[in-house]
Amino acid sequence: MPRSPKKPRLLVANGRAYLWTVRHGHRVLEGGGCRKTLTLRSRPPGRGGLLRLVFDEGPGRYVSGFTAGSGEVGAVGVGALNLHEPGTVRCLLDAALARGWEPGEARETRVDGWSFLEAAAAARG
Repeated sequence: MPRSPKKPRLLVANGRAYLWTVRHGHRVLEGGGCRKTLTLRSRPPGRGGLLRLVFDEGPGRYVSGFTAGSGEVGAVGVGALNLHEPGTVRCLLDAALARGWEPGEARETRVDGWSFLEAAAAARG
């Protein structure tokens, strides 16, 4: 039986465990368009941070929908990533850590995922 796409997946990086999910949504009040959100939650629950990388569709940027795979985000001239691939999630996590995200802080951090795309796409090769 296939895995439910809504069930969190486990990623272990640098000795710390994370649960992660990918969600598709639509912006209603912000001019419309699609949105992908990659959420990473540091384990154990209640003692770790929550990181949301938000990818909003816009000029030169796309999120998967009718013409692309279900987890794909991309930007013209930069590259594309599949948010359902653990290697992609790890590269985005590494980019967030390099920019100062602290997984041990028990708070939610919401960031523009596009600011991490270039570094993660380069790391993915």
